[in-house]
Amino acid sequence: MTLTSSKNSLGLLSLVVSVGLVATKFYAYFLTGSQAVLTDALESIINVVTSAFALYSLHLSDLPKDENHPYGHGKIEYLSVGFEGALILFAGIYIFYSAVMAILHPHTVARPDTGMFLLAATALVNLGVGYLLVTSGKKMNSVALVGDGQHLYIDALSTLVSCIALVLVIFTGNALFDAGAALLLGVFIVVNGYRMVRRSVSALMDESDVATVEQVIAELQRHRLPAWIDVHNLRVLRYGANLHIDCHMQMPYYFSLEETHNELNRIESLIKQRFDVEVEMFVHADPCTFAACSLCLMPECPVRQHAFAHEVTWTLANAVKNERHRLA
Repeated sequence: MTLTSSKNSLGLLSLVVSVGLVATKFYAYFLTGSQAVLTDALESIINVVTSAFALYSLHLSDLPKDENHPYGHGKIEYLSVGFEGALILFAGIYIFYSAVMAILHPHTVARPDTGMFLLAATALVNLGVGYLLVTSGKKMNSVALVGDGQHLYIDALSTLVSCIALVLVIFTGNALFDAGAALLLGVFIVVNGYRMVRRSVSALMDESDVATVEQVIAELQRHRLPAWIDVHNLRVLRYGANLHIDCHMQMPYYFSLEETHNELNRIESLIKQRFDVEVEMFVHADPCTFAACSLCLMPECPVRQHAFAHEVTWTLANAVKNERHRLA
């Protein structure tokens, strides 16, 4: 099975499971009339919509590059997460309002024991499917699958809170526990929806992926060669599972075009082997100047004007700056 088919199969599984669980939760609501159960069921409707959108985004993200999308279609996965977060946010606001009304106007909860068992079963299913989506999504570098799985975790947690509320109603007969649980869930859902939207917007705005940048810098530092005098203006962009990396590398100015080309190919191959996703890397070669002699490790350099002083260790603090390194 190919990576694309695996992602689509998991997305379809999430959609089918979400539909089945929504039906179960609404059945539990019709039996109990519980506000907490209704909250859980409404939140699960969002699961169905977002699972369908996530499935479509997985299909789009795997389309090859074309003239209109030279960097591919991977960013659709971030849009999927943002769309999911926005729906969760709006649902949470409605649930919060509905819970406040239930507290002001309490009503009796019928058959809380039956509702509790039905919800507990859906929570277990959500936890299992959510775990599968998150672990598989991380292996495939799919933010859409991870986001969908994390939403199922949230849904399972919401369901467990609803179950606890029904248990309290069973033992106390007080329906305010039911409305109170719905109120807490509304707040929780709003917060998580906001976080998902924030994460999506950050990715769509090309916010720096610090962890990946540090991995690239560490790999260059680990395999550093004397001809790689200085790296700067290093940038990493993530397009779905794929990476786009570019940087400036200062090299001896007396290198032939062929020698420089070979060094650049060596750098690109090194970084591509480091990651198990598609990597597009562009390295711009800058000719060295005599100001770099004191930092240059080139042995028997024919044009050296200054003695070697010390090596600059490449780090996140200096490799991303758009300036050549100099002695402090």
